[in-house]
Amino acid sequence: MENRIRELRRAKGMTQQQLAERVHVSSRTIISLEQGQYNPSLLLAYRLALEFGTTIEELYCLAENLRQEDAQYEKL
Repeated sequence: MENRIRELRRAKGMTQQQLAERVHVSSRTIISLEQGQYNPSLLLAYRLALEFGTTIEELYCLAENLRQEDAQYEKL
């Protein structure tokens, strides 16, 4: 799933380790999230959104991801 974690983290001048510490996960989790290899729990997504002063919808580009998923289903 597409997300803006890397973009927002870099804009705040934070390292992956710093972000991980602030949201109580490992730096490996942040790496996996940024690469789209892992979808967070609702609470982790909320913590991240709070950290960046945005919404979960904006952080995870939910409207765009929904359109992409719908397009995949239309092809079936």
